[in-house]
Amino acid sequence: MGSTSDLPILQKAASFLNDMKIPFEMNALSAHRTPTEVEQFARGAQGRGIKVIIAAAGMAAALPGVIAAMTPVPVIGIPINSTLDGRDALLSIVQMPPGVSVATVGINAGLNAAVLATQILALSNDEVRERLEAYRSGLSAKIVKANEELKEVSYEYKVN
Repeated sequence: MGSTSDLPILQKAASFLNDMKIPFEMNALSAHRTPTEVEQFARGAQGRGIKVIIAAAGMAAALPGVIAAMTPVPVIGIPINSTLDGRDALLSIVQMPPGVSVATVGINAGLNAAVLATQILALSNDEVRERLEAYRSGLSAKIVKANEELKEVSYEYKVN
């Protein structure tokens, strides 16, 4: 994350990864304030066994792109709503130059970043794939249950 003020967004990602039993690191790194540490992290990521990186940043939101420029590991960017409703961060992350890509989720979408990272990991790990499939089945079951409960809601002109 660009700073610890991003932690509430990243907690959603961390909780999901934890539930999926996926080991992860959490770091506060700033492309502008700690560029040396960002470079060390990015260049050493693959060697440490990291298979996907989630990078969150607001405002200029350079962190995901800078990391992507320094590692072959896939990077998922989370734009943080800190100014301009997060649109500035969204555009900074999604508008990468050709050859340096960052997969980008919605503004403050920590959970979706973790789900996408899990999907990437599930391609080569059957246990992760099974846990992800169970999670998705649970999402489906919640909607089916909610739809059944809506049948009990009554209005004078509601057609059942």
